[in-house]
Amino acid sequence: MADGLVFNIQRFSIHDGPGIRTTVFLKGCGLRCFWCHNPESLSTLPQVQFFPQKCIGCGKCVEVCPKKAHAIDANGRREFRRELCRHCGRCVDVCYAEALVMTGKHMTVSEVMDEVMKDKLFYDNSGGGVTYSGGEPLLQREFIKELLVESKKNGLNTAVDTAGNVPWEAFEQVLPYVDLFLYDIKVMDPDKHRYATGVNNRQLLVNLQHLASCKANIWIRIPVIPGVNDNVPEMRAIADFVECLSGVEVVELLPFHRLGEGKYESLGMEYKARGYNSPSDEKMQELAEVFEQKNLPVKRG
Repeated sequence: MADGLVFNIQRFSIHDGPGIRTTVFLKGCGLRCFWCHNPESLSTLPQVQFFPQKCIGCGKCVEVCPKKAHAIDANGRREFRRELCRHCGRCVDVCYAEALVMTGKHMTVSEVMDEVMKDKLFYDNSGGGVTYSGGEPLLQREFIKELLVESKKNGLNTAVDTAGNVPWEAFEQVLPYVDLFLYDIKVMDPDKHRYATGVNNRQLLVNLQHLASCKANIWIRIPVIPGVNDNVPEMRAIADFVECLSGVEVVELLPFHRLGEGKYESLGMEYKARGYNSPSDEKMQELAEVFEQKNLPVKRG
């Protein structure tokens, strides 16, 4: 069996598909959305996160780091020289204050399923199941296929949360084992999409059309981002596209938030959405009405 790189398993999730679910987050993503609230999902490698406010200055990390990435300067200030770090995890093992945390763990299919199956009773009672998310879960195509096969063997409802920035073959491999696709759309204009995410959106939209033609069940998810798509013309362009697709059960509008800002700091990454504000309830309602006018089921996250 294949193994894969997982950065979180979230139990009792109620926002990633119907019912009570467990969401398994796989590491790695081909997009670079500047507002991403899971920056730890972007890299395809394990990473060390550093939370300086938790550091007690014990110096254990300095002692064990083979690359001297950790140091305490002459003034007693704690330093983490990330350019030297090889993410071996030795510092994490000795950091009792949890100021250093490894994000990303290699897991087998059976290890993941052991966690997922702990809450099967809740899935059965609520119409829930398991959702595979990321990052982009379809980048780990062999691993996620095996997870989905095992999930179906265990009678679970399955969902895949994807941005679609993968070859169509990745969808073909998993299609027989997925009950629901949660499919992200950011913006229709290819240039604006490249500005916002780092890539053109042609492959994403073509894959979505193929998926709809295969009679898949689809929820469209749209993050509402200030300056990118938080206006009626942008939403109308998305609604025009979605209106032509079969199998779309609902459109979800997800308001931008800054809850992931601290994660960027812990990873030594620049947070490019600093200063952006969440859209108001009035704005969210205005955008929802665009889809309601086309008789598309819509809900606000």
